[in-house]
Amino acid sequence: MTIDVERRLLQLIVSVLVLIPLYVGLKSLVGGPEWLGHPAQVPVDLDSHFRYLSGIFLALGIAFATCVPHIEWRTGRFRTLGFIVILGGVGRLISYFAVGAPSQGHLIGLGIELVIVPLLMLWQMSLASRWRGLRMPMI
Repeated sequence: MTIDVERRLLQLIVSVLVLIPLYVGLKSLVGGPEWLGHPAQVPVDLDSHFRYLSGIFLALGIAFATCVPHIEWRTGRFRTLGFIVILGGVGRLISYFAVGAPSQGHLIGLGIELVIVPLLMLWQMSLASRWRGLRMPMI
């Protein structure tokens, strides 16, 4: 596989995965926890915190999307965003052991956060390192 094809493949995969935080973040920000099957009346502080974190989740999706066009040059941003996602996954893992297994969607999220994102970070760093050796920055 050529480096150009590899770059396009990484861009495609990140573009598809970024749809998750964009969709879920926006839906959660607007709809609150009710859309996940929770009662319409949750404590006000819980609703506030849920929507706040949903806004951050949406912002993460937007920030990851900005990496896609020149993903080979966005190592610092990609690494920072990935670290945030992994740390969120650690929080989800702590919850798993503290209070039990969440729903299937959250378990899938856990897999993405602690397995897929670290793998994508490694791939992006490898691609960026090889790309720098071949090309000048396209910013």
